[in-house]
Amino acid sequence: MSKISYYTAEGLKKLKEELNHLKDVERPKASNAIAEARDKGDLSENAEYDAAKEAQGMLEMRISKLEETLSNARVIDESQLDNSKVLVLSKVKIKNQVNNMIMDYTIVADGEADLSKGKISVNSPIGKGLLGKSVGEIAQINVPSGIINFEVLEITR
Repeated sequence: MSKISYYTAEGLKKLKEELNHLKDVERPKASNAIAEARDKGDLSENAEYDAAKEAQGMLEMRISKLEETLSNARVIDESQLDNSKVLVLSKVKIKNQVNNMIMDYTIVADGEADLSKGKISVNSPIGKGLLGKSVGEIAQINVPSGIINFEVLEITR
C-alpha cells in the first residue's frame, strides 16, 4: 500500500516539472549514450556500454519513483487547516529550552523539505515531534544528540 503525501500546489508543480524533464530530456540522452556505446564494438568488453545501461536503469528507477509519488500526492487546501495546532504546512516559531534560541520552520512534505529555506519534513524528528502541538506546549524531541525540549511560541499559515 502506498503512502499518501501532502504537497503545496508549488511543490507538486516542481515534482511534475522534474518528471517531465526526466522523460523528455534525460531519457533520450540515455538512449543516445547507449546507442553510441553500442556502435563502438564488442559489448562484452565495453565499459562505456555497461555504464550507459546502468545510468539508464537509475534514470528509469527515478522516473518510476516520481510517478508513484505523484500518483499518491494530494494538494493541501491551506484555507481549511486549523491554526490552533501544528499540522503540515504550519509555520511554527519554536524556542529551544536549553539555549533559548528561537527558530522559524514550515512543516512540509518530504519532497519539499529545504532547511536553507526553513522548510522541514513532516517526517523529520523535529517535524514529527511538533505535529499536534499547540501554542505554549513543550515538545520533547528525540534527536541524534539526545532529547531537546522546544516550546511552541506561534503557529501561522
